[in-house]
Amino acid sequence: MSLSDLPILYSFRRCPYAMRARLAIAASGVSCQLREVVLRDKPEALRLASPKATVPVLVLPDGKVIDESLDIMHWVLGIQDPQNYLQPEQGSTEQMLALVVANDGPFKKHLDCYKYPDRHTDNEAFTDASSFSAQHRAQASEQLMGLNARIQGQGYLMGRRPCLADLAIAPFVRQFAQVDRAWFDAQPWSALSAWLLKFQASPLFLSIMDKYPAWTPESEIVRFPSA
Repeated sequence: MSLSDLPILYSFRRCPYAMRARLAIAASGVSCQLREVVLRDKPEALRLASPKATVPVLVLPDGKVIDESLDIMHWVLGIQDPQNYLQPEQGSTEQMLALVVANDGPFKKHLDCYKYPDRHTDNEAFTDASSFSAQHRAQASEQLMGLNARIQGQGYLMGRRPCLADLAIAPFVRQFAQVDRAWFDAQPWSALSAWLLKFQASPLFLSIMDKYPAWTPESEIVRFPSA
């Protein structure tokens, strides 16, 4: 198959949703064309592919569009899943997906309010940015303590090896940690911290964080994963 016949992935390097799509693609070994997007200047091709114009978006060779990150993960791992991420070592697939739903719903809401309090001034609970941010940091931390309890003694969210939930959730925990790394590192979630450090140092994560110039219609095709 030529490069031009590969699926097209619209991505943004630092977006946690795009990160987890790239993680699944890299883990599967399925190749695609990577198109790096500048969010303040989204290409028309992205808007035409998906009216939401949010990353990640995967355009398949037959024209089908997958524009939800979790759906991209399932699609690509459904083709090839050499590390068996779709089957947790412990617990059920339903329990694994429930962890992701909790991350994408309540945790992501608290993360956004913690990191970007000034974007939520119309929230009825908003008084000032500092207290609003601290309130949502505390609520997000309750969920992180739950993850810490799961990881403790086994290393990953659902056993002694990573599963889809680890790949899907770790980019968001990373984003939370980076808001105030000194505060994060001082919290009593040693298992979670070790899990995050292991994730950030993993060859898989490092392989998806290369920097690429913003895509334009004149750009050369970028194959992803690169090797």
